[in-house]
Amino acid sequence: MFAGERVLVIGSGLSGQGAMDFLATEGAKTVCYNSNEELPLKVEEQVEKVIVSPGVPLDAPMVQRLRKRGIPVIGEMELAFRADKGRVIAITGTNGKTTTTSLVGQIMKAHLGEDRTFVVGNIGRPYTMEVKKTAADTVTVAEISSFQLESTDTFCPYVSAVLNITPDHLDRHHTMEAYTAAKERIMANQTEDQYCVLNYDNEATRDMLCRCQAKPLCFSAEQELWNGYFLRGGMIVKSEEGRATELLDTRLDMKLKGRCNAENVMAAIAIADAMKVPWATTLGVIREFAPVEHRIEYVATVAGVDYYNDSKATNPDAAIQGIRAMDRKTVLIAGGYDKENSYDDWIESFEGKVKWLVLMGQTREKIAECAAGHGIQNIRFADTFEEAFLSAAQLSKEGDAVLLSPACASFGMFKDYEERGRCFKEYVRRIYGSTEKQKA
Repeated sequence: MFAGERVLVIGSGLSGQGAMDFLATEGAKTVCYNSNEELPLKVEEQVEKVIVSPGVPLDAPMVQRLRKRGIPVIGEMELAFRADKGRVIAITGTNGKTTTTSLVGQIMKAHLGEDRTFVVGNIGRPYTMEVKKTAADTVTVAEISSFQLESTDTFCPYVSAVLNITPDHLDRHHTMEAYTAAKERIMANQTEDQYCVLNYDNEATRDMLCRCQAKPLCFSAEQELWNGYFLRGGMIVKSEEGRATELLDTRLDMKLKGRCNAENVMAAIAIADAMKVPWATTLGVIREFAPVEHRIEYVATVAGVDYYNDSKATNPDAAIQGIRAMDRKTVLIAGGYDKENSYDDWIESFEGKVKWLVLMGQTREKIAECAAGHGIQNIRFADTFEEAFLSAAQLSKEGDAVLLSPACASFGMFKDYEERGRCFKEYVRRIYGSTEKQKA
């Protein structure tokens, strides 16, 4: 496919490394360049194709110059898809992607086996590092971000899913219209013999129904659907032409908690249904599936205070779900990198639960101003993450919760949200150990 061609890979992270390794096996002549460096004109003139990593914007000057020369520019996700020999399940959305992708991956592994199921993409393993293992009877489950989707071309999954779309990454996409368009590319090439799972409650995803060429499968937590999957009380129900079948009680049969996870599970059920997975397999995996790390993750109880790690809440809408999951007075740690989001809806969701708001990072003044406008006065600033944690611990008392749910990205303070979450858990373990020693 790329034998003998001169291919430039822009970005030296995991995706870039995966693309380089894949292209080497294809016999391509590759050059890897860091997007922060200036590309020599000699290299630019010799390049025949370009692979961009997700972190490289398509409007970057280097990429724009290459495109003006008529050089094809695609992403690592598109590169791998062109070589995949099996079927692909692709999942995107502002929130819920990782939980849904992990759950679908477990369901497909239970159905097909570990050696015939690959979980890739934004969830961890680059697609290019797994695609050589694919065959006609394998399934690749991919979590795909808007950054990865905007550099696709022929990408066409057998089942696509758009879980929701709310404001995020506007520092990259600039407008909600551009962000939504990037997400919608997941279904752009699908045909009527394929499937697209959509959230009927979300206006942006519901609007996609009129442009969806694949068979739509909708889910709803707010209303009963004539065809689709919906929540009746706490029961997940499948409806076919109005004939309802109860599948799962979210209150009794799931370890995952909260409405957001009920939505994730309905999406996973719809995907598994499209893949013809037996109900016993699908529901059995859901019953045993544990919450994903860093997403409303219970850490420990110290001196009667419950600590929760929701570091994966990197935007206000995700952080709303974290607050909704709390059933007691909460000291909230928030703030971080500014993705140009609005915080009003998130702060309105506090509904008296947040007794103290501890703010850090680039957005702390912006959030504090917004919070003050909503009548919230108990606000503390912290210069470091450790200071924020210690302040939250001191401000909490027995019966409270301390919740790390930043509503912001971690850039500037941590490598990623995972490092931020691990740091939070380490601080909890330290005070837990200290408390145990005092008891002894």
